[in-house]
Amino acid sequence: MTMSTERIKGVDVNGNFAEDEQNITRINLENREIILIGTAHVSKQSAELVKRMIEQERPDAVCIELDAERFESMKNRDKWKQMDIFKVIREKRSTLLLVNLIVSSFQRRMAKQFDIAVGQEMIQGIQSADDVGAELVLADRNIQTTFARIWHGLGIWGKAKLVLQIFSGIFADEEITEEELEKMKSEDMIHSMLQDLAEAFPQLKIPLIDERDQYLAQNIKSAPGKKIIAVLGAAHVPGIEKEIHQDHDLEKLDEHPPKSTWPKIIGWSIPVLIVALILFTFSVDVESGWQQTLSWILWNGSFAALGALIAFAHPLAILTAFVVAPISSLSPLMAAGWFAGLVQAMIHRPKVSDFEHLSEDVSTVKGFWHNKVTRVLLVVALANIGSTIGTFVGGFEVLRLFFDNF
Repeated sequence: MTMSTERIKGVDVNGNFAEDEQNITRINLENREIILIGTAHVSKQSAELVKRMIEQERPDAVCIELDAERFESMKNRDKWKQMDIFKVIREKRSTLLLVNLIVSSFQRRMAKQFDIAVGQEMIQGIQSADDVGAELVLADRNIQTTFARIWHGLGIWGKAKLVLQIFSGIFADEEITEEELEKMKSEDMIHSMLQDLAEAFPQLKIPLIDERDQYLAQNIKSAPGKKIIAVLGAAHVPGIEKEIHQDHDLEKLDEHPPKSTWPKIIGWSIPVLIVALILFTFSVDVESGWQQTLSWILWNGSFAALGALIAFAHPLAILTAFVVAPISSLSPLMAAGWFAGLVQAMIHRPKVSDFEHLSEDVSTVKGFWHNKVTRVLLVVALANIGSTIGTFVGGFEVLRLFFDNF
């Protein structure tokens, strides 16, 4: 078995020095050549490099860092127009959709700054593979599986911190130079970024980078033919160089983490405790029981309504959040944001134009609040966050009144 890895700097097809060769890694594995192209997802140079390498090397297979779901979304740019916002809310996918839009907004802002489509290097890889007759391999793990494994690995505070950081991405308005963008493709910069990420969220690096390195590596070395090109985000190249020499169980990496019973126990225990305290107080002192009930309603309703207000919800949606939150907070099966979002969607139903402009609108803070699709998603998310805060504040107030009277 022959295994070797070589990072090459050399000349391009015209005999000129190829500056981009620092992003090319060649691996000899069992008499097969595997070429890894490390790219930045919003770089013209990356797209040009992918095109040049595939045309020059004419591989038997081209692997791209996409799963089937993202591949279909990339092929069908009009998919947004077919989305049923009511179905998204009913299936409890509104927050996940909003997170995906927020995460992509930073890339879209950079892409707009440099006048290039997001994922242009992947699009180029698909097109060039077809041009040279190479087999296309979708090498990445399903994004829903990755998200589920990330979420499972975070504790309560880790989840809160991650959500806060993701939402702060809406307000990020950074501009970077072309030189800084190209530095994102260097190995040293990537290692530095991953180190910062691991410090902030130690559990995040494993499912987001390490496991996907293993998944990508296994699919790349399983691709057909003697010569294979893989188009990858630069962050994955060092890991794949290491993992491609090992065998990995894709079925195990595809497993969704088992659902813990503790969230359900805690989710039901808090409402039961609150209701029990209020009922007990009523049995002893009716006036104090009404005080507890009023505090629970006001704190829950006010924070949920405030969340909807921040999302610029319609007054009826804000009122819905206020009315539903004190009730939904007593049941893990309900959420005030879902009801407020449905009311918002019914009153300000998203039009075809909102879906058509969605990808453009999420690149600005104003766009997130202006577009009727993202406005609904914001109402759901922020009303739910407000209701959660209100549950803790209201719960502590119920406890305080209980201990003050007994």
